[in-house]
Amino acid sequence: MNDLNSIQGKSALVLGGSRGIGAAIARRLAAGGASVVITYVQGADAANAVVDDISKAGGRAIAVQADSANDAAIEAAVAKTKEAFGSFDILVNNAGVLAIAPIEDFTNEDLDRTLAVNVRAAVIASRAAARVMGQGGRIIHIGSTNAERMPFAGGAVYAMSKSALVGLTQGLARDLGPKGITVNVVQPGPIDTDMNPAKGPMAEGLIPFLAVGRYGHADEVASFVAYLAGPEAANITGASLMIDGGFAA
Repeated sequence: MNDLNSIQGKSALVLGGSRGIGAAIARRLAAGGASVVITYVQGADAANAVVDDISKAGGRAIAVQADSANDAAIEAAVAKTKEAFGSFDILVNNAGVLAIAPIEDFTNEDLDRTLAVNVRAAVIASRAAARVMGQGGRIIHIGSTNAERMPFAGGAVYAMSKSALVGLTQGLARDLGPKGITVNVVQPGPIDTDMNPAKGPMAEGLIPFLAVGRYGHADEVASFVAYLAGPEAANITGASLMIDGGFAA
């Protein structure tokens, strides 16, 4: 890796890092030299597998069980990262939930869970991180292209939650810029993961919207996040950055 992109010696917390995009981000940050804490809600085996992969490649990683709907669990994960590695440099707010239903049928339980995990968790984690980050800190939210384009019915609340990250990013960039901390939101389009596989039931309806004609790969999102976490991205903040194969074009 180019030294200018190196995050050697940095520490990172990836909320929701046990599978899919989060796991790819954790592996990519570790490959760049960062020590990584990943959180998971269920599926300790998957989380431990990510940690094992990183360790076998010569990196350092820890898995911590933490529900992103629980404020105290998020704050504890931030504290664990600093305690384990001596600093807190990179926060990736990747945890998210997806509930799809017509608004007439959308339950209060799904509404509360969506807002808790997709929005409130990002605020709580960012606040905790800002208290311990120094110059060069990075906060990176994982949003969605659906903040810009929601082409099917039933996704109103999900789209709203991801749009909220855009405003949060812009406001935090102003708050934290004087401290040398950048804040950005990465907005993936359809990505081939177990939640939305490229050959799954949603793919037929989504692929026609993709200018490149294919789903993205988790590793493509991870490399983008790693760039934003590095020194060459120091002048990028408050930005909403698409990696969606032209979905919203």
